[in-house]
Amino acid sequence: MRKTFRESVAQALENSNLTGALGRFSEAYRVSRAKAYEGLDFEAIRQQIVRIKGSAAERLDELAARFKESAERAGAKVFIARSPREARDRIVQIAKENGVRSVVKSKSMASEEIHLNRALEEAGVSARETDLGEWIIQLAGQRPSHMVMPAIHLTKEEVADIFSKEVEERLSADIPRLVRVAREQLRGKFLAADMGISGANVAVAETGSIVIVTNEGNARLATTLPRIHVALVGFEKLIEKLEDVAPILTALPRSATGQLLTSYVSVITGPTPNTDGTPKDLHIVLLDNRRNDMASDPRFRQALQCIRCASCLNVCPVFRLVGGHVFGKTYTGGIGAILTAWFDALEESDDIQALCIQCGSCKEVCPGGIDIPGLILEIRRRVALEKGQTLVQKAVFSVVNNRRLFHAMLRTAAVAQAPFRKGRFIRHLPLFLADLTEGRSLPAIAPKPFRDLFRSIEQPRGTKEKVAFYGGCLIDFAYPETGAAVVKALNKAGLEVLFPEAQTCCGAPARYSGAYEVAGQNARDNIEALLAEDVKYVVSACPTCTVALKEEWARTLESLGDNASLARAGQLAAKAIDFSTLVKELVDQGRLRLVPGAERPRATYHDSCHLKRTLRAEQAPRQLLGEAGVELTEMFEADVCCGMGGSYSVKLPEISAPMLARKLKSIGDTGAKLVATDCPGCVMQLRGGLDQAGSDVRVRHTAEILAERIA
Repeated sequence: MRKTFRESVAQALENSNLTGALGRFSEAYRVSRAKAYEGLDFEAIRQQIVRIKGSAAERLDELAARFKESAERAGAKVFIARSPREARDRIVQIAKENGVRSVVKSKSMASEEIHLNRALEEAGVSARETDLGEWIIQLAGQRPSHMVMPAIHLTKEEVADIFSKEVEERLSADIPRLVRVAREQLRGKFLAADMGISGANVAVAETGSIVIVTNEGNARLATTLPRIHVALVGFEKLIEKLEDVAPILTALPRSATGQLLTSYVSVITGPTPNTDGTPKDLHIVLLDNRRNDMASDPRFRQALQCIRCASCLNVCPVFRLVGGHVFGKTYTGGIGAILTAWFDALEESDDIQALCIQCGSCKEVCPGGIDIPGLILEIRRRVALEKGQTLVQKAVFSVVNNRRLFHAMLRTAAVAQAPFRKGRFIRHLPLFLADLTEGRSLPAIAPKPFRDLFRSIEQPRGTKEKVAFYGGCLIDFAYPETGAAVVKALNKAGLEVLFPEAQTCCGAPARYSGAYEVAGQNARDNIEALLAEDVKYVVSACPTCTVALKEEWARTLESLGDNASLARAGQLAAKAIDFSTLVKELVDQGRLRLVPGAERPRATYHDSCHLKRTLRAEQAPRQLLGEAGVELTEMFEADVCCGMGGSYSVKLPEISAPMLARKLKSIGDTGAKLVATDCPGCVMQLRGGLDQAGSDVRVRHTAEILAERIA
């Protein structure tokens, strides 16, 4: 990550106005979005959009040609621009040919993409934004920080200062007054403008119509008052039929701002009359700019299903800390990192995509059904192939791929950590390692790893069913007591637990860094180890590891073209299961019985990102804890990432720390003295943060709590 980019991250984190505004909006958005979708089947709507937009993405040029024919039949002039330069030149040409001196613009991210305003100004044409947020940004000399709310990062006091300079009058931070000033300043611009420029939310090939969705009346003024209207529309806005607009209009306001509907929906088919009765000169510029290239890539085609609602930004725990001026370029957030890699260049997204913590919140709410985290991992893979790994990465991954060396080094570290260890924690590290213990303590490496402890566990013999236990690095070398609890619980159900000693790292650190070759070797080694004996289940008490077992090993091997290993990966995936889901099945079958103890502890539960959003198993641990006599109090934003993100907390501790701080506050607000979670990584993050804060709140893995309450 470039030093300048890291400095921009630090500046954003220090901006309390920015983090405060984004944080408050994010919290309110979750509530309003849920309310807006009440009574509707979001998944059904999403699948409709996926079908409509997915089909369109497979034939962009065909739909562009049909749209051109339909729109020109209705009286419009359509130009297909393959590049930003072609689009800019065409719009400037229209302005020059018609003697245009002033332009009013409604909101258009495509115009930001091609840097249209600068081109118009260089041609001697005054271009004025009329969307309130865009106008504020234009006056401030900034770029939008959010695709729907471009000025969300500014306070009303900052807006008052910006307006005061424009009108040369000291204005107070009174919002109604500021809105009146904007109206007074812009109304004359509409009336005097020679040309209006708009974007479009949808372009319908069947009818040649463009659909514009807004909450302000400026778009209608910009498209009706000037004698010339130019619409700049990206190819991804094309759909086939007019009836296909309905599900998009259903989802867009709900997903963008939590509204049931927007104030204005305009459908423009052909030129409308000017005020003097003459027909308006309507031009539509369809912008490609590598959208066809994206459509030709089977992995990235799905990104063209985006409806630009920005819901992925609104739920992103990283975006609400740093904003779009850091997390994005023209397009912001996770989807912005993907679009930047295509519309600009792969290397342009390098720093941006590194901000993604892979929590999956964006994928969960995306109405276009886009696997944003998965596409970001693919960008990382391609960047790694293009640039290669750093020397540090090569050194680390060479160790991880050598199981014996890796485990030997961990055992050595267990001894070497003595000067820094205080009980179960390492609270301070020296010199360049000091940042690792900033805001949280680290777990001390266990003096006896689980693989050694396992040999001393007495298990019932002669059982009919066997289970392979995949421990993962943290349970094996930091939290062996969690592994012991897993074995105890499964033994009580009559299952014999095997712990294949050849198992090693699940490969998540390598995969999330784009080092797929390393992750692929981790996958092969583990598959052979875990399938060496005939077992009914392969269970893991780490959701990240379980996702690797069930999904990511197969994907990694497929991406590497290792078809020979895919069948074995599929066999393993069919047996893989997370601990709580398996225990819930055993309880329901009557093979395990949970007994509440004399003490009914009050606890709160933290959702692991992978358990909740990938495995969809967040209810099983809650139900089990309830049956075990634990009184659960739900914390605020229980499913928001705690900031661990595997190696993310090491690479970007400055972002991980405030995420952890928010989570600790949510925990504290419940008044509970016990936190349960199913992820050892989350245990590490939460325990470390609470220890540094001097809190007496305990954090325990669900397996440990349940093992104490099994009859």
